[in-house]
Parts: sequence; structure tokens; C-alpha cells
Amino acid sequence: MRTVLAVVLGRIVRVLTRLRGGGSALPGWVALRVAPNFLSTVFDTFASRGEAPIIVVTGSNGKSTTTAMIVAALEANGHIVFSNPSGGNLPQGVASAVLASVSLRGSLKASAIVLELDEAYGPKLVATIKPTHAVLLNIQVDQLNRFFEPERVIEMVHQIGASAQTIIVNDADANTRAIGNILAMQSHAVYGFDVDPAAAPRGVYDAHVGIQTRADRRAPRALVTAQSARVTGIEVDGETVSVHLPAAGLHYALDAAAAIATVAVVMGSRHDASVSARAISDLNPVYGRGEEVQAFAAPLTIVMMKNHPSLQMNLDALQEAPESLYMAVDEGTPDPSWIYDIDVSALDHVDVLSGTKAWQWETRLAYAEIPVGLVEENTSRAFAHFGVATTPSRQEFRTAIVNYEQMMDLRRELGYKEIEGQQ
Repeated sequence: MRTVLAVVLGRIVRVLTRLRGGGSALPGWVALRVAPNFLSTVFDTFASRGEAPIIVVTGSNGKSTTTAMIVAALEANGHIVFSNPSGGNLPQGVASAVLASVSLRGSLKASAIVLELDEAYGPKLVATIKPTHAVLLNIQVDQLNRFFEPERVIEMVHQIGASAQTIIVNDADANTRAIGNILAMQSHAVYGFDVDPAAAPRGVYDAHVGIQTRADRRAPRALVTAQSARVTGIEVDGETVSVHLPAAGLHYALDAAAAIATVAVVMGSRHDASVSARAISDLNPVYGRGEEVQAFAAPLTIVMMKNHPSLQMNLDALQEAPESLYMAVDEGTPDPSWIYDIDVSALDHVDVLSGTKAWQWETRLAYAEIPVGLVEENTSRAFAHFGVATTPSRQEFRTAIVNYEQMMDLRRELGYKEIEGQQ
């Protein structure tokens, strides 16, 4: 009875929050308040069917994109997949995603589940989800105000990986590779994805915590062999496929390799790598991650930065300096001291700089002798000025580099109320 009530009330709240825009986690919060065992009921019911895969995806960066890629590839190979497409990777976010698909009795109509999990909440959630497969993407310096040190994240990701019998790890990242090696010695089935060093001249920006050795790398199930802008070559099971990425950058190529490796492991001999490659190539960017939206009657590309590695890899991926550039960072990035470790040489100017951290960024850019047109902490005024002050011609689009909170606010201000980016 509690499950039925949780689904009904959660769906009512879901409709109301979508009418006003945002609030994607609130329906799940309501469902969990009504029925604290709501998620256990749903996942236990699904697991009782037998051998259907339950895949969790975690790591510092790339979770939302990789999850979307795995879903697309599994569906193209014949699966009916349930996932949390909004990027809601906390318990209430997962519950909100479930509400969109579950029956009143707690049954999901799917043949596979793929869930993005937050690193910190993941160790608790896996006890409820009981995954069969875990995908460990990377461990990078991220949210030190929350995690303090990368070593804590390594332990969290290790716990998530240990909850599954089959683990797919990024062997280009020394930390996830080490976790995979430990779990392999504990009778888990461990598979790797990797990148040819020639395709990653600047490395993958993994957190350096004293793990130096490059030994003990598995023969990769998927290997990034070449990467150029938005096209990458991936070798899988003796076949090289070309993948058109949702946005430019080595990080997206690694996400694609993670997805193809995962689907290859899940499906075994039934996997068609070319089908997976086409499905991933057809994907639109996950909201805010290289996504193109409309602003001022012209395209606007949103580039989201979470931390040092994500910003650096996005800057590394630029083919040329943005012609019209807006940057906004607020208290969602409470300690921006890491910006002094960023190589900002890919930029030649910033038109408008906004958010409560604008002056810290202006100082950093001044040290690099990168001019800033306007610093305005009020983001509404700043973005309106950006539209008036810039007229893209060479690139035919504007660019916004923003942190997560500013990305959400910007999309909402532009009228993108649905989390997937549909107006």
C-alpha cells in the first residue's frame, strides 16, 4: 500500500514541479518520505526476474554522458532500458527517475537498468540497488570542500565497485586501475577500457595520490586509438569503429570507450560494436555538457565545468578561442583556488564574466593577460549584456563556460524547463 501511495503522490509532485521548471529531485524525496523502502521494493522486484543486468556508473567526471551512451548502445542492441536520464544521482534523484517508469506495484518494464551514482551516496545506494555490473570512470581532484582528499573518493568508488560481481574500469586512470586490480584478486570479473598514449598527449588528469606504476593493465575491452575534435576511433573485440562524439574532447572519447566496453561485456557474443558506435554517434549532448541551445536568436554552446580536470579537458578540446565568450561561476564552486593550476592559454578574451566568483576569475585571467570586457556579478544583467555586446560571425555561435549551478540557472532562464533540454 505504501508503494502505491508513494507512486501516486510522487507523480503528482512530479507534474507540479515540471510545470514550474526544475525540482527534479523533489518527487523522489516525497516518494521516499511516504515509503522509505520504495527503492528496495522496485529493485528487488526487478532482480527477482533473473539475469537482467543492473549497471551502476560512478566516478568524478563523465557519469551522465557515459550513462546516456550505455543506455543508447544497449537499446540499439535490443534491450529495453530503465535509467536516470536527468543526472539525478542521489537517492531522491534515483527515486524521481523511477517514478516516471514504475507501475503502481513497483514493477519496471525493462530488460536492463543503468544508473548514474554519486560517489558519496553510492556506497549506501548499492545495498539497495544490488548491481550486477559497476563502471568506474575516473578519480580526479573534485569538490575538496565535500570530499577533502581524493583518497576518500578512492575508498567510496572501491566500495561501489565491490558491490558488483563484474567491474569495468578505466585503466588510463591509475586509481581506478588499482581498484580493478584489487577486486580482480578478490574473484571479481574485471574488464578495462583504455586510451593509446599517442591519443592522449596530456594524459587524463587523474588524481595523483602516490599510485605511479603503469603495470598490471588489462588487455582493454575497448581502446581509444585516435581522437580528433568530435571523432574518435575505438578498438573493441578486434574491430575498430568510428564514433562521432556529442562534444569535442578526449574525455568524451573515454566515455564512449567505457560505454562500448560495458555493453560488450554485458552482451557477450551478441554485441554488435558497429551498432553501439552508431547509437552513440546519434546522441545529443547531455544537458549542459557541450549542449547547443538557442539564445539571442542564435546558437549558444554551454560548456559546464565541475572541477579542474573537467575545465582543463574542455579547454584542451577547443579548436580555436571562442569568438563570443560568457563565463559565470557562483558559490556552487566554493573554493576556486584550483583555477590557478588551469592552463587558460586556449582563451584570448572573455566578453562577460559573472557570478559571485567573478572577481576571482578576473584576477586569474589578468595574470594570464587575458582581457575581460565586463565583470558583473548579477548573472541576469550580465547575460543580457552579453547578448547585446556580442555578435558572433566567424564561429556563428556564442559560448558559455559555467559551473553546474549556473548551467542550470542559465538553461532555466532561456526557457529550457525540462531537464533533458526540451522547451
